[in-house]
Amino acid sequence: MFKFNDNNEIVKDEDRAILVGLEIEEDISYYMQELCGLAEAAGIEVAGEMVQVRKQPNKSYFIGKGKVEELALMCKNLEADLVVFNDELSGIQLRNLEDKLGVRVIDRTTLILDIFATRAVSKEGKLQVELAQLQYRLPRLTGLGKSLSRLGAGIGTRGPGEKKLESDRRHIRRRIDDIKKEIETIRKNRRTQRARREKTDIPVVALVGYTNSGKSAIMNRLLKNSFNEDKLVAEKDMLFATLDTFQRNIKLDNKHEFILIDTVGFVSNLPHTLIDAFKATLEEVYYADLLLHVVDVSYEDYEFHIEVTNEVINQIWPGYKDKILVYNKIDLLESPDRTSMEGQNSVCISAKTGENIDVLLKVIEKRLFSERIRTALIIPYDRGEIASDLCYRYNIEKTEYRNEGTYMEVELSYKDYQRLESFMV
Repeated sequence: MFKFNDNNEIVKDEDRAILVGLEIEEDISYYMQELCGLAEAAGIEVAGEMVQVRKQPNKSYFIGKGKVEELALMCKNLEADLVVFNDELSGIQLRNLEDKLGVRVIDRTTLILDIFATRAVSKEGKLQVELAQLQYRLPRLTGLGKSLSRLGAGIGTRGPGEKKLESDRRHIRRRIDDIKKEIETIRKNRRTQRARREKTDIPVVALVGYTNSGKSAIMNRLLKNSFNEDKLVAEKDMLFATLDTFQRNIKLDNKHEFILIDTVGFVSNLPHTLIDAFKATLEEVYYADLLLHVVDVSYEDYEFHIEVTNEVINQIWPGYKDKILVYNKIDLLESPDRTSMEGQNSVCISAKTGENIDVLLKVIEKRLFSERIRTALIIPYDRGEIASDLCYRYNIEKTEYRNEGTYMEVELSYKDYQRLESFMV
């Protein structure tokens, strides 16, 4: 909890927190466990935990008044300076709790937003996080009171900063409008890039899944397989290690290639403000030809992770169907029973050891290129624009310059096969 600085003075090392949850109808032990993981990802030392069973939340304190007194005593005894609630709190509840407890109080949403604020690297990522923070805090301005005057240090205070939080609603709304305009500009640039990419007819595969399921590790493994190790992305064994969207070209042995997109991971009770803010980034996934839904199969209740991810996917891309379940981390299982997992739409792999990566690539290739048709064409010299377009969009397997035109052997999409039928040999 404490360490010495350069002047040999005792200083606080990290926030020391108590986690609080309210159990109304269902068991929340998993959510509390996940909250603990989120706290650790934010650099918080978890000192204790409190769960209350109630029929409904208390309007003033969320938990009962007796529990608030018990929590105050717990904070004192455990020397905690922060309390983290598993549920979203209103501005009034936050203010009342801080008055009673004498320590900072934040909720799950604030904690997740704080993690995103510290991990965002790109300009777009930072804008999206700031937008989510402002949208979350705007309706809480009335209740937060003195909390708005916090200086920018510690969990729950990063991001937009003191100046923006102390401004009136009109100023914050103006800032929200400005951010949305900036994000829209980025979206327009991305649409231009997408249109240029679509002309090349290179399919897009997107990695989606629960946070820390191994999406970045899979991307790196596929990059190593295609000898693109200089394009590796950062990967860490922690929640929300990746926030920014990465795009990499993956080349297969038979000259096929596709673009692989790595996206931000999901988590249970992901704040709606965050989902809305990151839609600009996730829009890329909407246009993907195939989703790889990555699952950490070493987690005991991985079916819950699948369910949460599907819920978020359905919010963003309703009715999306073309998907492969990728059960990752099978190397961590003592005696994996793959019979219930492996199938036409699923593969068991280990991104760490490389096991079954070749199987995954074959499944991806079958999904993306099964409708490609290998054919031979002769393009008249006065139709050079067609030959140029084919060279730009496809890997030409053979080219000869004959009297009647340019002879080409190429593997075409079904659409182009029909369009160019009159030029076929």
